[in-house]
Amino acid sequence: MELDPGRGYDLIGDVHGCAHALGRLLDGLGYRLQGGVWRHPRRQAIFLGDIIDRGPHIREALHLVHDMVDHQQAHCIMGNHEFNALGWYMRAPPGSGREFVRDRSPRFARLLQETFQQFEHHAAEWQAFRDWFYELPLYLETERFRAVHACWDADVIARLQPFLNDGRINPALLREAGLPGSFICQAFDRLLRGTDMPLPHGMTLTSEEGFVRTFFRTKFWEENPQTYGDVVFQPGGLPDHAARLPLSPQQKSRLFLYGPDEPLLFVGHYWRRGQPGPLRDNLACLDYSAVKKGKLVAYRLDQETRLDPAKFAWVDVCAVFRT
Repeated sequence: MELDPGRGYDLIGDVHGCAHALGRLLDGLGYRLQGGVWRHPRRQAIFLGDIIDRGPHIREALHLVHDMVDHQQAHCIMGNHEFNALGWYMRAPPGSGREFVRDRSPRFARLLQETFQQFEHHAAEWQAFRDWFYELPLYLETERFRAVHACWDADVIARLQPFLNDGRINPALLREAGLPGSFICQAFDRLLRGTDMPLPHGMTLTSEEGFVRTFFRTKFWEENPQTYGDVVFQPGGLPDHAARLPLSPQQKSRLFLYGPDEPLLFVGHYWRRGQPGPLRDNLACLDYSAVKKGKLVAYRLDQETRLDPAKFAWVDVCAVFRT
């Protein structure tokens, strides 16, 4: 299904199994449940990936989004969690040093555990959804706007495109992503997980979920960064002493920049909090930590070429959990 550059779209951030909040958000956006499918007479939804994992109603969320896409009421792109689910089952190629594309480590097991539990008695259904994940494009693009789960890198996309089928991966390509350091592996990381940088001086950080990290997520739109704090883009930031450290010229030269004059770009992935709004007037992150009782956020895109802060819409997931 092709994007129609003339119609209105509602871009929606990471759902992570918050199906009830999604229903409330769609209702507030003017969609109505008709024949078991959420529909709008003039608009379509665009989901930015990460429909699965962590949340209380993952099966319900998948059915809702799949049925909207199947009835041409929505588009959905791949998130890193859908990619992880495919990689959990795909054996890695010889010489990779791993058994599966996504190692069956405690980290990935923990990320996927809610999904596995909710599909425990629905094996055929879970297989059907995994087959459907191959139909999700890695990105969407029109002359006016772009959507990708974590980071739009035009050079990577141009180099990756010949391997894709209308922006979609296939099992052979997924298997190749199991080779650490390969272009395919790095390309999927860039589009689905974003940009990062090593922490200074051997420092480590522990996430809210207990994962120890030696890297931190970085902005890809900062035009003149001077310190580590200028580029960090993750919950909790960096300790003050690390944030104040200057970036070297070599570090600055390796930073990726999505320019201010490029088309509108919508991403998810980054666990934002607070009042939804633009990162820049051509860039919005719509992931506001819904599954952590934050906000499930949409942007109501019409014909504008610069983002309008008044066109962000959301539901408070805490309120949904209380009802």
